[in-house]
Amino acid sequence: MINWIQENIKGDKWIWGIALILSSFSLLSVYSATGSLAYSKMGGNTEFYLFKHFLLIILSFIAMWFAHKLDYKYYSKISEIAMYISLPLLLFTFLYGLNINEASRWINIPIINQAFQPSDLAKLSLIIYLSSILSKSQYELDNIKSLIKPFFWIGIICLFIALTNLSTSIILGLTSILIMFIARVKFKYLFVLVICISFAASIALITGQRGRTAISRTEDFIYKKNIPFQLEQAYIAVSTGGLFGKGPGKSNQKNFLPQSYSDFIYAIIIEEYGLIGGLAVLLLYLILLYRGLHIFLKSKRPFGGLLSAGLSFFLVIQAITNMCVVVGLLPVTGITLPLISMGGTSQLFTGITLGIILSISRHNVEEKNYSYA
Repeated sequence: MINWIQENIKGDKWIWGIALILSSFSLLSVYSATGSLAYSKMGGNTEFYLFKHFLLIILSFIAMWFAHKLDYKYYSKISEIAMYISLPLLLFTFLYGLNINEASRWINIPIINQAFQPSDLAKLSLIIYLSSILSKSQYELDNIKSLIKPFFWIGIICLFIALTNLSTSIILGLTSILIMFIARVKFKYLFVLVICISFAASIALITGQRGRTAISRTEDFIYKKNIPFQLEQAYIAVSTGGLFGKGPGKSNQKNFLPQSYSDFIYAIIIEEYGLIGGLAVLLLYLILLYRGLHIFLKSKRPFGGLLSAGLSFFLVIQAITNMCVVVGLLPVTGITLPLISMGGTSQLFTGITLGIILSISRHNVEEKNYSYA
């Protein structure tokens, strides 16, 4: 068994370990938070969502393993195709997708009866594409012509995602700016990109499904006019957790807090595991970002370095955004906590994302060993 692991589990061991620890947190927290949901929809079968989530975690690790075994350079070849596929899917989702909480972000896959978010495919393919095209044109970035095509893709994909999910679109736009910055794109061109993203967000606010909701939530956050019910319950969970928490499965607010197993699962973690548990989760995400940037610094190939940094930034920015919402530092969004929140295909895409980062790490080690040989 140990020999098999040594031969088949490659890449940064810290990332493998962090994924395993956060997934363990996820199992405990989701099992606790889905109790009321199980009684209302599954006749009291509290193990139903536990087994379903456990299966998704196993599938995400299988996806991570396959993604880390594939040479990361192949992802560059399929990224633009994936973007072309994701655009009609995003438009179809906006027009005919499953409407949950006043937002059509999902397409139901009939055979397996599983919801799929096309935005997961779009954001992953965009980050891969940007990393690829910027690495190929790294000596031409002084010319604005070389940036027209990536700017177009950033704007159009952010716009299509923002029609139903403004917060994810903003995080993707911010990640795109960071990738451009790391690639040494000039500030004046970055300013143009900011204008493009802002323009896309403005169109989405006017024509999208969540424009009014986003504006009202921002106003509530700035002027403190009204605290949403779910945020009020999250505050109670966080404030009663204390230093060490109430203990696993002993949350009281899980029975009152909407989306306690997804968007607000961090509140349940703090209530059950206290400030120590909440800080431990935050620290794990920061270590994940550090390891992703460490892979970036060690990579001898621009594409691998940019891709590792971009994917790491996106995952961690999403995680920190979710945690900030729970403790009242940002307006309420529909952002989940990667690797922890109960999800569907988003869990698989998170596994693929980590697998790509591990593939880059694996190739860094192999190239280093080859140079020493």
